Amino acid sequence: MPPLLYFFLFLHSLSDAQTVAYPPIPGTETAPDCSLSAPTTNKNLIPTRREVYDDGRIIDITHRYVTSMPAFNSNEGVGQFLWLPASMKNGSIANNSEMKLPAHTGTHVDAPGHVFDHYFDAGFDVDTLDLEVLNGPALLVDVPRDKNITAEVMKSLNVPRGVRRVLFRTLNTDRRLMYKKEFDSSYVGFMKDGAKYLVENTDIKLVGIDYLSVAAYDDLIPSHLEFLEGREHILVEGLKLDDVQPGIYTVHCLPLRLLGSEGSPIRCILIK
Repeated sequence: MPPLLYFFLFLHSLSDAQTVAYPPIPGTETAPDCSLSAPTTNKNLIPTRREVYDDGRIIDITHRYVTSMPAFNSNEGVGQFLWLPASMKNGSIANNSEMKLPAHTGTHVDAPGHVFDHYFDAGFDVDTLDLEVLNGPALLVDVPRDKNITAEVMKSLNVPRGVRRVLFRTLNTDRRLMYKKEFDSSYVGFMKDGAKYLVENTDIKLVGIDYLSVAAYDDLIPSHLEFLEGREHILVEGLKLDDVQPGIYTVHCLPLRLLGSEGSPIRCILIK
């Protein structure tokens, strides 16, 4: 057999192995009997996927990373981001996946270098973010549904002094924008004057919101500049705030320690 034919057959077998290794996401069907006494067949090995833990005390507010989740300014969604170059089905001793994903995908965090090039060059990356700001008491508020977050809206929310972490739930959650593959530029976010008001008139340092950008599309860069210029505010974007009651929680958000990166996927939970 010619060497070139061997090569194409190898590529075909690798593609088949990768397809088999990534079936439709398991655990979305009715949960089976997974007790120790259950027969250990594949039908009994479907995992349970949760949004809440410990009888509702712990709430996951991170979106699952799926190929159909939205990507900024794209109608195609994130697309494939996992590959399996080493597969047990293909003879490897273990499964080892590889991931290629933009840093500002899904639930993620922004560092100052995102919009300030001199901060980027100086090394103000996600590894320099203050974990104390990302973890602690937080207030979840509902934003008026008919407008972006302006200075007027910020005043109407009456966030008390001393509150340092606020998660803003907006019309984005009602419209389920994070579940739609096509990017929607009509999402709700902060206008420049709203960002400026927050920075100058509140004690808020952690700003969380429920779509891919904390800044409204029409004020995309100006709002980011207001938030990040002082390097005191941390922006967490793409939060999953469905079916969570407004109120006070403890939030825990942990980004990856990506040296040199101005953004990172982040896992966030609320604890009642």
